[in-house]
Amino acid sequence: MEMVPGTPFGVVHLDVAPVTSGLAVGALVAGVASVLVSLLVICFGVSFKDDGGAWASGAFTVLGVLAGVAAIVTGLLGKRQIRRPVAPPAVRFTGRGLAVAGISCGAAGAVLSLLGLGLALLLTLA
Repeated sequence: MEMVPGTPFGVVHLDVAPVTSGLAVGALVAGVASVLVSLLVICFGVSFKDDGGAWASGAFTVLGVLAGVAAIVTGLLGKRQIRRPVAPPAVRFTGRGLAVAGISCGAAGAVLSLLGLGLALLLTLA
């Protein structure tokens, strides 16, 4: 407790518990979704190579890449939110590991989606 100069009053700073960043959680969810969609891209491209699997793979590739980019952007914003210094009575954010995992999963999902589309096109044309 700090005393206010010239008065008999004091100021108390209450500890505020840290909060997990919603941006970091959102990045992880979008990154995992991107990886799962990339598996669909590969499965459709390989399983239905003679029945238009490349078209289905192309449609899901767009979804996988968009989810991957969303994971990367929200992960970077979450890391920035967590890193930002705040005064003691303000809320502190945690979840740096969630943000990093979201960025990693998002990048991997986007790359796997594009590779899966390339594989589907290669199988269709071969």
